[in-house]
Amino acid sequence: MPHNDHDRPGLATLSGGLPPAWRSHAARSLPRYTSYPTAVAFAPVEGDAQVRSWLSSIGAEQTISAYVHVPFCRRLCWYCGCHTSVVHDYDRVGAFFETLIREVDLWASAAGPHAGAAHLHFGGGSPNALSPEHFHTLVRHMADRFSLRPGAEVAVELDPGMLSDAFIDAAGAAGVTRASLGVQTFDGDTQARVNRIQSFDRVATATHRLRQMGVDAINFDLMYGLPGQTPENVAASASAAASLRPDRVAVFGYAHVPWMKKHQVMIREGELPDGDERWAQAEAADSVLRAEGYLRIGLDHYALPGDPLARAAAAGTLRRNFQGYTDDPAPVLVPIGPSSIGRLAAGFVQNAAATDVWSRAVEAGRLPVARSLRVSAEDDLRAGVIERLMCDLSVDVGAECVSRGFEPTALDDSIAAASALQVDGLCRVEGRTVTIPAEAFRLMRVVAACFDAGLLTVERRHARAV
Repeated sequence: MPHNDHDRPGLATLSGGLPPAWRSHAARSLPRYTSYPTAVAFAPVEGDAQVRSWLSSIGAEQTISAYVHVPFCRRLCWYCGCHTSVVHDYDRVGAFFETLIREVDLWASAAGPHAGAAHLHFGGGSPNALSPEHFHTLVRHMADRFSLRPGAEVAVELDPGMLSDAFIDAAGAAGVTRASLGVQTFDGDTQARVNRIQSFDRVATATHRLRQMGVDAINFDLMYGLPGQTPENVAASASAAASLRPDRVAVFGYAHVPWMKKHQVMIREGELPDGDERWAQAEAADSVLRAEGYLRIGLDHYALPGDPLARAAAAGTLRRNFQGYTDDPAPVLVPIGPSSIGRLAAGFVQNAAATDVWSRAVEAGRLPVARSLRVSAEDDLRAGVIERLMCDLSVDVGAECVSRGFEPTALDDSIAAASALQVDGLCRVEGRTVTIPAEAFRLMRVVAACFDAGLLTVERRHARAV
């Protein structure tokens, strides 16, 4: 263990550099831990009998949430890692919309009595690939079928470069409360290199109109690690974003996986920043946003102090799911649309990824689930520990074990693995409490991985840690 603060490698991050002892950790290929077990552990399932049984166990007192995946975009961004495709003929999207409405009805009819929906989230792809009329109809139909609760959050991810006034007006009229704009960068050269061109003025105009239409909560997504990015232009983008005062800002590292996403071959690997450069870019965004009054939330989110995410972080009730960090406490997440992932009491379910396979199942009256995973008591324990590390940067592992009916020693092997990271300053272990120092927050996935009993070590399976 280091003996004084000057020896601690984490403190070097204050000057923006990646400490040499951390380079190998930052380059590791690790899950993002938006679930545990992670989606790579899901197994194929035939039919929908199992998921219908799981749905019937929803408690009448339990709230639910729903995530809708729209697998279409109006342009292909070369950095994209989402399940999506570009459509130029709206007939295909219109047919998808009709099937989506039928799927909503299937899930709503199969679910047992519950206390209503606390959160609806629309992602993709780009939900604004739908027409304004279809999006409005979809939101209102789901609000009706899932009994949207008063004060519930209705959130939508949007491509600001393809966002029309008519769509914004429809979102406001439908009751959308939060919009997340995929800004990524304001640097023109980088935008051209990744086929994501949108001006600051366009984003500013969209932000203003959303607020005018009653969509008061605004999120921005930014990225680092793209071709042409430098600490200076990442900082400039963060500063420009902050000038519009979004309630939340997420700063994601680009994951270059052309063996999984073929269109990423359009990005030349030789133009990508190395590990030290990526670290410096992430630090630049962090410095700007914190100076602008944003609070750092978990791994990659920032929020103004009054935002519900910041309040949840302060209260220790921050959660992490497939949409990232959230204050949504609902124990049930209903998946709607191709490839969408859900969480039920017994385990995880994922819809068929191929739009045609998904569509045929829905048209046959079946829930379009293609993969699932029953969660064991130990899985639930490990998930709880990982979530608290990812949200709070600290967890009393022994207390988590006892609270779930295990002996306090149940995860001592994982604690020993975390203890080995102390020499590099990634965490501190005191008894059975594991704490990640603030300066090492960007490497929290490395510490969390110590508690992952099924971590797949296949090279390049996951995104790099930083």
